[in-house]
Amino acid sequence: MRSFAVVADSTPFLLDAFTRAGADGTLITHHMGSCDEATMIARAAGYPMIIVNETKISASVMDASPLLKQVLFLGTGAGNFVDLPAAAARDIRVHTIKGYGDRAVAEHTIALLFAVYRDIPAQNASIRAGGWDGAPIGELSGKTIGLVGLGAIGIEVARICHALGLKTIAWARRPIDLPGVEQVELDDLLARADIVSPHLAYTQETAGFLDAKRLRRMKRGAVFINTARAELTDEAEVLAMLHDGHLAGAGLDVFTAEPLPADHPLRSAPRVVLTAHTGWQSPEAIERLIDNAVEILERERALLGL
Repeated sequence: MRSFAVVADSTPFLLDAFTRAGADGTLITHHMGSCDEATMIARAAGYPMIIVNETKISASVMDASPLLKQVLFLGTGAGNFVDLPAAAARDIRVHTIKGYGDRAVAEHTIALLFAVYRDIPAQNASIRAGGWDGAPIGELSGKTIGLVGLGAIGIEVARICHALGLKTIAWARRPIDLPGVEQVELDDLLARADIVSPHLAYTQETAGFLDAKRLRRMKRGAVFINTARAELTDEAEVLAMLHDGHLAGAGLDVFTAEPLPADHPLRSAPRVVLTAHTGWQSPEAIERLIDNAVEILERERALLGL
């Protein structure tokens, strides 16, 4: 008997998590690893629902899958991986899962901030190589962090920052009454903040929101942290600002090309801490993610009478 859905690009930890959540072979089938379009078409054939982790679902995949009715993206930013206009045009429903990793991403944001401010990765590398060097930027207490966006993750970051003694200013599309947070205009935030950290969802409207012109409005010596989406910014300009000293440092968990190519200039850029888009990952977040995914799968299978 064919499963209701297919995880088209599964991983060992996703397989284990789905198994722990009670998703048996009647509910889902797993294919391991990312794949190209032709392989995705083959893997998706005959299933009413595709579950996708980090591989693109194009219009061609949808057209080659006449039984396809729904896509479940294991995350929030489906637009990076699913052709949403094509899905809408074909009446294919796209599910996302929100909130599962808010705390994990917020903690990763602060972890990157500490790593940059205290120069931890460079010191670790120096000591392991036999040296004894380090150049911390300073203390976080009393510094001003500017949050661009105050969704669930931004609010979690603000709460942690308050506990750390950081002054928090934020730009948001709508007024939000959050103790300890001063809402300001974007240009004011960029000019005042010692640290700038975007927390916007990636949409057509937010693509390139922090473009080169806006990034250059940050005061010289500021630190840039990005655990949201690389597409919100001008990645080349961030790199240039690291090289010319406009930025004192950066912590980046997201990139326009993932995995980051081996020869990418960010790998050798000065004063930048890089992580492999792992901000959302924690055992707790993965459990929440997969539990929510299984709930969606079981609900939709019941609604379709399968």
